Amino acid sequence: MKTLRRLFYGEVIVAVALVTLGFIALFFFFDFVDELQAVGRHSATGYNIPKALLYVALMAPSHIYELFPITVLIGTIFVMARFAQSSEFTILRTSGLGPWRALQTLLTLGVSFVIITFAIGDYVAPLADKTAQLLKAQFSGNVTVGKTGAWLKEKQAYAHYAINVGSLSAQADMKDVRIYEFDNHGSMVSTTQGKAAKFGEDDSWLLEQVERTEFAAGDAKSAGIERTFMETFRWPTQVSAEMVAAAVLRPERMGTIDLFQYMRHLNANGQAAQKYEIQFWKKVFYPLSCLVMVVLALPFAYLHFRSGGIASYVFGGVMAGISFVLLNNVLGDLGALQGWQPWLTAALPGLIYSVASLSAFTWLVIRR
Repeated sequence: MKTLRRLFYGEVIVAVALVTLGFIALFFFFDFVDELQAVGRHSATGYNIPKALLYVALMAPSHIYELFPITVLIGTIFVMARFAQSSEFTILRTSGLGPWRALQTLLTLGVSFVIITFAIGDYVAPLADKTAQLLKAQFSGNVTVGKTGAWLKEKQAYAHYAINVGSLSAQADMKDVRIYEFDNHGSMVSTTQGKAAKFGEDDSWLLEQVERTEFAAGDAKSAGIERTFMETFRWPTQVSAEMVAAAVLRPERMGTIDLFQYMRHLNANGQAAQKYEIQFWKKVFYPLSCLVMVVLALPFAYLHFRSGGIASYVFGGVMAGISFVLLNNVLGDLGALQGWQPWLTAALPGLIYSVASLSAFTWLVIRR
């Protein structure tokens, strides 16, 4: 059994690594060609080809995370088809390798692929993507979300706040910050505008070049407006740097824990969180698709052919992988529009392909 595992694991890991390397090289080339336009636009600010290469390299972990289930499928199909073509798998079957033992061997390898996918998607890719965006912001301007910036809400003991962050600078500081304070009856109490803001170490923001307007409560005669200009202003808040980054950066580039914390923050403040809930459950279920892919590839070892044919099977694996990614994206958008349960929306592509792979395994391997 040790020899069998060494054979399977060695061949599949090498094939998956080579396929992944090929895809990443292709995406690296396309991204770099696309980034050459930005080099031309921002060359005056110091954005040159070496920095563009670094930016594209930092985007590679995100591509690896998105493509890894596909490359696992293609690499495993290639190995299984090659075993069938060279009659190696037939020899293994006559030596006592049953379908369930072969499935168990591939599933054990699939678990390692699941762990790799989770680690890349939850730790490496978010950090690399954030670093890439802030690196580019040094030369092309701040990281923004449309024309209106990012909006957040926070409930405190005696007041509600609506916060608008215009953009993030290259140093991950905030620009053009506006804070609207409301009392528990919904009346506006004050507005605070700062040209910049930094995250404090004691659950606070430190705003710079601040204009603060306070609205005094009372009847028509006693009501008034008081405006103050300050160099700095400390605002106590539980809104962390990760929450602001979540509102500014793309949610699919966040880690699972950051998504969960941001979801809780949105729900606690009465904001729509379905988009982030879907991304959270996608983060949970997407690595498990590697298990589905290795099960889908196993029936290829039981096909009978003498020469040729591997290219067509690999092409079939490519199309199956692409269809999985398309289905994953389409169902995610459709679930957000239709208001489906986030966990079901995220799990549905994996469930569909699990049924397909187990059906193929049962029909082609067990019955035939």
